[in-house]
Amino acid sequence: MPKTILLADDSPIVGQALYRLLAIEKDCELCAQAADGYEAISLAKQCKPDLVIMDLSMPKMNGLEAACELKKIMPTVPIILLTLHASTVNELFAKDLCVDLVVPKGDLGRLMDHVRTLLFAETGEATDDSATI
Repeated sequence: MPKTILLADDSPIVGQALYRLLAIEKDCELCAQAADGYEAISLAKQCKPDLVIMDLSMPKMNGLEAACELKKIMPTVPIILLTLHASTVNELFAKDLCVDLVVPKGDLGRLMDHVRTLLFAETGEATDDSATI
């Protein structure tokens, strides 16, 4: 059974790019897509994803605030926070975060490596010849 991923990003272009990355993965599937933090929380309660990929900068509720709320509801679900602001990444890691990993949006080519690590490394599950990006 494929692992499910919830994607939250207010940019349609980034959302489509991430959708394409996920579509070629045999062991992962997109269960829901949100455009803001509130919608991400609502959809996560419905689809109960195995992993969340969330943009830091979103309207209504930013990704970090939404991630903290999601960790209260689903403490074991890994959350990857995406950001355009590479300089912010180091500052975020210095704080006690509600996320498992911060990835610069400029590093999306390695995103699926991070996804596989968070979803499959801890469980010891083998992936089904996942595509290399």
